[in-house]
Amino acid sequence: MPSDLATGGWKLAWMSSRWRARGAQIAAFTTLAAFAVFCAFPFYWMLITTFKDVHDLINTANNPFLFNLPPTLENLRVLFEDTQYLRWLFNTLLVGVLVVAITLVLAVPAGYSLARLAGRRGRQLAIAIFLTYLIPPTILFIPFSRIIGVLGLQDSLWSLVLVYPGFTVPFCSWLMMGFFKAVPRDIEEAAMMDGLSHFGAFLKVVVPLSSPGILTVVIFTLTLVMQEFVYALTFITSSSQYTVSVGVPTFLVRGDVYFWGSMMGACLIVSLPVALLYNLFLDRFVAAFTVGAVK
Repeated sequence: MPSDLATGGWKLAWMSSRWRARGAQIAAFTTLAAFAVFCAFPFYWMLITTFKDVHDLINTANNPFLFNLPPTLENLRVLFEDTQYLRWLFNTLLVGVLVVAITLVLAVPAGYSLARLAGRRGRQLAIAIFLTYLIPPTILFIPFSRIIGVLGLQDSLWSLVLVYPGFTVPFCSWLMMGFFKAVPRDIEEAAMMDGLSHFGAFLKVVVPLSSPGILTVVIFTLTLVMQEFVYALTFITSSSQYTVSVGVPTFLVRGDVYFWGSMMGACLIVSLPVALLYNLFLDRFVAAFTVGAVK
């Protein structure tokens, strides 16, 4: 009898622990599913609104989450035929690529220098650079306008290429400093002992190990270029020179008339590549590249 009781108690404990583990798995799955639905909902809303008929959108009696009338391509036709959306996309991409290149050229060496600059002076410089990023862009509007006027860059995309790195370089330098600090010095020293110069070790060893930081800089910079509105609206006056952030609200909001379907289509087309880029390289953002590198 005691052995039977012990066996029964062991089975009950085993079943209880199994049910607790299964309950924890269900709770974790439910939480992740709710979070995924929450994150995906804006994309679903943009997608369904893009193909909704205007009468379906303005009728408050209709279910806003479903198609109450047959889907239509009219919103996309208005976007591509009645506006210069493709031109705005090209302008945004051009400015984004140039600003990303300038930011990487300046922020990567600056972040590496700050990471390897030991002592109190290095910490003070890092804090100063980060505080520069915290300055509100509106405060810099007047001096930037003066610079653009003196250089004769009004109504030119080069004005944005000149201004935007002032916002991206400080933060990205501080960001890259954190990634470079995670790379042990022993790796560089081992590479230099194998015949590489200091710059060669930085280029061939440190930079590849810090690729998650570089990808973060690229996505951050592209996102800023796509969503910045004030400077793009002020420095650019010709519609053919607009970026997406200015052209879409300027031409798709006419008085109190909002072309919601076309606006949502424009936003969806711009936001999907960034979301896909981030998800494709998500593992590289969180992977510990230097774990076990030094033996």
